[in-house]
Amino acid sequence: MRIVFAGTPGFSVPCLEALIEADGVEVVGVVSQPDRKAGRGMKLTPSAVKQAAMDAGIDVITPDRLRDNSEALEWLRDKAPDFLVVVAFGMILPRPWLDAASIAPLNVHASLLPRWRGAAPIERSLLAGDPETGVCIMQMEEGLDTGGVYGCRKLPISETTTGSDLWFALAPLGAELLIEMLPKIAAGLKPEPQPDAGVTYAAKISNEERIIDWSKPAAEIDRLVRCFSPRPGVRTQLAGKWLKLIAGSVVTGAHNMLPGQIVKVEGGLDIACGDKSLYRIRELQPEGKKAMAAVDFLRGAQLQKGDSLS
Repeated sequence: MRIVFAGTPGFSVPCLEALIEADGVEVVGVVSQPDRKAGRGMKLTPSAVKQAAMDAGIDVITPDRLRDNSEALEWLRDKAPDFLVVVAFGMILPRPWLDAASIAPLNVHASLLPRWRGAAPIERSLLAGDPETGVCIMQMEEGLDTGGVYGCRKLPISETTTGSDLWFALAPLGAELLIEMLPKIAAGLKPEPQPDAGVTYAAKISNEERIIDWSKPAAEIDRLVRCFSPRPGVRTQLAGKWLKLIAGSVVTGAHNMLPGQIVKVEGGLDIACGDKSLYRIRELQPEGKKAMAAVDFLRGAQLQKGDSLS
């Protein structure tokens, strides 16, 4: 089977590596997004997928667009792929690209379709409090993650699961499922249409969503912190300066204080939430400093009950 692979971030790399190592599979080309500036020196840096492709000696292109790009399309058609496999590529594939695969264009999508179609399925499943998520192998079409599904694998989400946990669990799970399904699809397996019921959309995460609103329930704030821990983190303000919250938990107890007010400063930093519940900050990072335990921060912060975060 001849494969052209399209992907960009580190999440995509396990699928690419699994294809490279699989028997009966030849990765004949890789498409990734252009190099971006990164690091303190803001040097142009290849994507994780491009770097993996170069390390494996695979022909890789990084077009800045696909639509109306005859050179990139000609490159794809010259590869004569049986499958076009897409994993977190980050660009919309036009119809000529989808039609270039002689068997099927496939997408490894990190949700249990039709729930969480779109850009941020991992984050949205955790933020919504879903009890489980997973990966699906989907036949690509021009709609947003609307194609038929060949197979899925489920993964539970617990009350301590972080976004990082899901990221590192779903990537290899998707790779395993992809390698399992490819020969079945090549042999004629047809995808199951997605049902109309249960469709939700995973919109891209905005920077504003990572600023804590203490009027929300503590359980919701806990999911927000876990979703973006340790990077990029969620933020709140104390005395006009940003604090990044890295870890915490919902604690038992009630209060009669306003959302965002400090309820307790012993053993952690307990904050009043909007439903009379409490959230305890256990680890944080003050603006311009390293991450630290909340108890260490409190030694020098001189905070007291009734002070407010916003």
